[in-house]
Amino acid sequence: MQRKKAVVDAKIESAKTSKGLILIHTGIGKGKSTAAFGLLARALGHGMKAAVVQFVKSRSDSGEEAFFRNAPNLNWHVMGDGFTWETQNPEQDLATARKAWELVCGYLHDETVNLLILDEFTYALKYGWVTIEEVTAALNSRPTMQHVVITGRAAPPALIELADTVSEANLVKHAFQAGVQAMPGIEW
Repeated sequence: MQRKKAVVDAKIESAKTSKGLILIHTGIGKGKSTAAFGLLARALGHGMKAAVVQFVKSRSDSGEEAFFRNAPNLNWHVMGDGFTWETQNPEQDLATARKAWELVCGYLHDETVNLLILDEFTYALKYGWVTIEEVTAALNSRPTMQHVVITGRAAPPALIELADTVSEANLVKHAFQAGVQAMPGIEW
């Protein structure tokens, strides 16, 4: 343990950079948004100002929104129309995503926002609602100390390359596969 402490202490001592981070929670497993909202709680606990923009998701009855709804220093936006297999309207999905992206761009220029969560954002890239070029440009021009968390399946390689921290949630087993309904407090 003394050697381990020396190694950890040396790594802590060598970390000199302070900057806003880009974090990605991707993969086919459960818990990507849940992890992002855990970071939101942590940031708010430190008195930081935050914003959440939810792509695709359309429900405003989620437990996380109910919990955070009256939190000071937080703006919460449910900007989706539902999953694409439900809407069956590619033009509407594109228009809705572009409106959400415009809102995001405003936050990416706001130096008072310390943490910005783009929930289910990878779908906007997957379906071509936004381009990786415009996303990269916007993320690279954000305020120096602004943190951005992006969630969703299949984060593209260019986004992963840009990120500072990437976590992948892998599915081992899910109750839904056994016919169990989505449960409040667990799924939403």
